Amino acid sequence: MLIAAHSTQGELFSAGQSASAALEALAEGGDTGVASTNLLNASANIAEDASDGPVAPGDSFTISLTTDDSNGYLSLASMLLPTNDGFVGLDSWKIPETKGTYVIHLNAYDAGTENNNELASSIPNAPFVTTFGKPGDSGVVTSGGTGVTNTGDENGVVHIHRGNLGDLNASGGTSDIDASKHRWLNPIARLVITVK
Repeated sequence: MLIAAHSTQGELFSAGQSASAALEALAEGGDTGVASTNLLNASANIAEDASDGPVAPGDSFTISLTTDDSNGYLSLASMLLPTNDGFVGLDSWKIPETKGTYVIHLNAYDAGTENNNELASSIPNAPFVTTFGKPGDSGVVTSGGTGVTNTGDENGVVHIHRGNLGDLNASGGTSDIDASKHRWLNPIARLVITVK
Protein backbone atom coordinates (compact mmCIF):
# COMPACT_ATOMS: atom_id res chain seq x y z
CA MET A 1 0.00 0.00 0.00
CA LEU A 2 1.19 3.49 -0.83
CA ILE A 3 -0.19 6.52 1.01
CA ALA A 4 0.75 10.08 0.09
CA ALA A 5 0.09 13.59 1.27
CA HIS A 6 0.63 15.83 -1.71
CA SER A 7 -0.16 19.16 -3.33
CA THR A 8 -2.49 19.52 -6.29
CA GLN A 9 0.49 18.50 -8.45
CA GLY A 10 1.00 14.98 -7.16
CA GLU A 11 -1.74 12.41 -7.47
CA LEU A 12 -1.66 8.63 -7.70
CA PHE A 13 -4.58 8.29 -10.10
CA SER A 14 -7.63 10.05 -11.42
CA ALA A 15 -10.88 8.31 -12.39
CA GLY A 16 -11.70 8.75 -16.06
CA GLN A 17 -8.04 9.24 -17.00
CA SER A 18 -5.56 6.75 -18.43
CA ALA A 19 -3.60 4.75 -15.88
CA SER A 20 0.03 5.81 -15.61
CA ALA A 21 2.76 3.19 -15.92
CA ALA A 22 3.28 3.60 -12.16
CA LEU A 23 -0.39 2.87 -11.42
CA GLU A 24 -0.39 -0.09 -13.81
CA ALA A 25 2.60 -1.61 -11.98
CA LEU A 26 0.89 -1.07 -8.62
CA ALA A 27 -2.53 -2.41 -9.68
CA GLU A 28 -1.26 -5.43 -11.61
CA GLY A 29 1.68 -6.48 -9.45
CA GLY A 30 1.73 -4.52 -6.20
CA ASP A 31 4.91 -2.64 -7.18
CA THR A 32 4.82 0.79 -5.48
CA GLY A 33 8.39 1.74 -6.46
CA VAL A 34 7.76 3.96 -9.49
CA ALA A 35 4.70 5.65 -7.95
CA SER A 36 6.65 6.29 -4.75
CA THR A 37 9.55 7.85 -6.68
CA ASN A 38 7.19 10.03 -8.73
CA LEU A 39 5.49 11.31 -5.58
CA LEU A 40 8.80 12.02 -3.83
CA ASN A 41 9.92 13.96 -6.92
CA ALA A 42 6.73 16.03 -6.55
CA SER A 43 7.69 16.80 -2.91
CA ALA A 44 4.96 14.57 -1.48
CA ASN A 45 5.13 12.97 1.95
CA ILE A 46 4.73 9.21 1.58
CA ALA A 47 4.27 6.14 3.71
CA GLU A 48 4.39 2.58 2.44
CA ASP A 49 3.00 -0.45 4.24
CA ALA A 50 5.91 -2.71 5.01
CA SER A 51 3.87 -5.51 6.63
CA ASP A 52 4.68 -9.17 6.11
CA GLY A 53 2.00 -9.69 3.49
CA PRO A 54 -1.47 -8.81 2.32
CA VAL A 55 -4.22 -7.62 4.62
CA ALA A 56 -6.79 -10.41 4.88
CA PRO A 57 -10.54 -9.73 4.71
CA GLY A 58 -11.63 -8.33 8.07
CA ASP A 59 -8.09 -7.47 9.20
CA SER A 60 -6.66 -3.98 9.66
CA PHE A 61 -3.37 -2.17 10.16
CA THR A 62 -2.19 1.27 11.24
CA ILE A 63 0.26 3.52 9.45
CA SER A 64 1.44 7.03 10.36
CA LEU A 65 2.19 9.86 7.95
CA THR A 66 3.71 13.23 8.79
CA THR A 67 2.72 15.94 6.31
CA ASP A 68 4.13 19.29 5.21
CA ASP A 69 1.85 22.33 5.21
CA SER A 70 2.05 22.48 1.42
CA ASN A 71 0.72 18.93 1.04
CA GLY A 72 -2.98 19.27 1.79
CA TYR A 73 -4.37 16.27 -0.14
CA LEU A 74 -4.33 12.58 0.73
CA SER A 75 -4.21 9.72 -1.77
CA LEU A 76 -3.71 5.99 -1.40
CA ALA A 77 -3.57 2.93 -3.59
CA SER A 78 -3.03 -0.77 -3.01
CA MET A 79 -3.34 -3.82 -5.25
CA LEU A 80 -6.31 -6.13 -4.64
CA LEU A 81 -5.98 -9.91 -4.61
CA PRO A 82 -7.09 -11.79 -6.66
CA THR A 83 -7.72 -9.35 -9.51
CA ASN A 84 -6.17 -8.64 -12.88
CA ASP A 85 -5.72 -4.88 -12.36
CA GLY A 86 -7.92 -3.92 -9.41
CA PHE A 87 -6.83 -1.64 -6.60
CA VAL A 88 -8.34 0.08 -3.60
CA GLY A 89 -7.91 3.82 -3.84
CA LEU A 90 -8.44 7.30 -2.50
CA ASP A 91 -7.93 10.17 -4.92
CA SER A 92 -6.84 13.60 -3.63
CA TRP A 93 -8.99 13.82 -0.49
CA LYS A 94 -8.64 17.28 1.09
CA ILE A 95 -7.02 16.82 4.51
CA PRO A 96 -9.08 18.74 7.11
CA GLU A 97 -7.35 21.39 9.21
CA THR A 98 -9.59 20.54 12.16
CA LYS A 99 -8.16 17.85 14.44
CA GLY A 100 -10.30 14.76 14.78
CA THR A 101 -11.15 11.36 13.36
CA TYR A 102 -12.61 10.96 9.88
CA VAL A 103 -13.99 7.77 8.31
CA ILE A 104 -14.06 7.12 4.57
CA HIS A 105 -15.40 4.02 2.84
CA LEU A 106 -13.14 3.27 -0.10
CA ASN A 107 -14.09 1.82 -3.46
CA ALA A 108 -12.12 -0.56 -5.58
CA TYR A 109 -10.97 0.84 -8.90
CA ASP A 110 -10.01 -0.85 -12.13
CA ALA A 111 -6.84 0.46 -13.79
CA GLY A 112 -8.38 -0.26 -17.21
CA THR A 113 -5.26 -2.07 -18.39
CA GLU A 114 -6.50 -5.69 -18.41
CA ASN A 115 -9.81 -7.52 -18.80
CA ASN A 116 -11.32 -8.86 -15.58
CA ASN A 117 -11.87 -12.39 -16.82
CA GLU A 118 -11.28 -13.89 -13.34
CA LEU A 119 -9.13 -16.70 -14.74
CA ALA A 120 -6.19 -17.93 -12.67
CA SER A 121 -4.02 -18.09 -15.79
CA SER A 122 -4.28 -14.32 -16.29
CA ILE A 123 -4.13 -13.20 -12.65
CA PRO A 124 -0.43 -13.17 -11.72
CA ASN A 125 -1.17 -13.32 -7.99
CA ALA A 126 -3.76 -16.12 -8.16
CA PRO A 127 -1.42 -18.97 -7.05
CA PHE A 128 -0.42 -16.95 -3.98
CA VAL A 129 -4.05 -16.33 -3.05
CA THR A 130 -4.73 -20.07 -3.08
CA THR A 131 -2.64 -20.33 0.09
CA PHE A 132 -3.79 -17.00 1.51
CA GLY A 133 -7.47 -16.58 2.38
CA LYS A 134 -8.54 -16.77 6.01
CA PRO A 135 -7.25 -19.43 8.40
CA GLY A 136 -8.63 -22.80 7.39
CA ASP A 137 -9.63 -21.69 3.87
CA SER A 138 -8.58 -23.70 0.88
CA GLY A 139 -9.40 -23.54 -2.80
CA VAL A 140 -9.79 -19.77 -2.92
CA VAL A 141 -8.85 -19.98 -6.59
CA THR A 142 -10.23 -22.86 -8.66
CA SER A 143 -9.63 -23.82 -12.28
CA GLY A 144 -11.37 -24.54 -15.56
CA GLY A 145 -13.35 -21.33 -15.91
CA THR A 146 -14.22 -19.96 -19.35
CA GLY A 147 -13.89 -16.28 -18.37
CA VAL A 148 -16.38 -13.84 -16.90
CA THR A 149 -15.56 -11.39 -19.67
CA ASN A 150 -12.95 -10.96 -22.32
CA THR A 151 -13.97 -7.50 -23.44
CA GLY A 152 -14.98 -4.15 -22.03
CA ASP A 153 -12.80 -3.78 -18.92
CA GLU A 154 -9.59 -2.93 -20.73
CA ASN A 155 -10.90 0.45 -21.82
CA GLY A 156 -7.76 2.43 -21.07
CA VAL A 157 -9.12 4.57 -18.24
CA VAL A 158 -9.35 4.21 -14.47
CA HIS A 159 -12.92 3.44 -13.38
CA ILE A 160 -14.89 1.92 -10.50
CA HIS A 161 -14.32 -1.84 -10.39
CA ARG A 162 -17.39 -4.05 -10.88
CA GLY A 163 -16.14 -6.39 -8.14
CA ASN A 164 -15.19 -10.04 -8.19
CA LEU A 165 -18.16 -12.17 -9.20
CA GLY A 166 -16.74 -15.67 -8.93
CA ASP A 167 -18.82 -18.83 -9.11
CA LEU A 168 -19.30 -22.03 -7.10
CA ASN A 169 -18.04 -24.44 -9.77
CA ALA A 170 -14.60 -25.73 -8.70
CA SER A 171 -13.73 -27.21 -12.10
CA GLY A 172 -15.55 -25.03 -14.64
CA GLY A 173 -18.09 -22.22 -14.81
CA THR A 174 -17.13 -18.74 -15.89
CA SER A 175 -14.71 -17.81 -13.10
CA ASP A 176 -11.72 -19.35 -11.33
CA ILE A 177 -12.53 -17.32 -8.20
CA ASP A 178 -14.54 -19.12 -5.52
CA ALA A 179 -17.58 -16.92 -4.92
CA SER A 180 -18.03 -18.29 -1.39
CA LYS A 181 -14.65 -16.88 -0.35
CA HIS A 182 -13.61 -14.02 -2.61
CA ARG A 183 -16.74 -12.45 -4.07
CA TRP A 184 -16.85 -8.74 -3.28
CA LEU A 185 -18.61 -5.57 -4.32
CA ASN A 186 -17.94 -1.94 -3.41
CA PRO A 187 -17.10 -0.40 -1.02
CA ILE A 188 -14.07 -2.57 -0.34
CA ALA A 189 -12.31 -0.94 2.63
CA ARG A 190 -12.82 1.41 5.56
CA LEU A 191 -10.21 4.10 6.11
CA VAL A 192 -10.03 5.82 9.51
CA ILE A 193 -7.95 9.00 9.48
CA THR A 194 -6.90 10.76 12.66
CA VAL A 195 -5.67 14.33 12.16
CA LYS A 196 -3.48 15.42 15.08
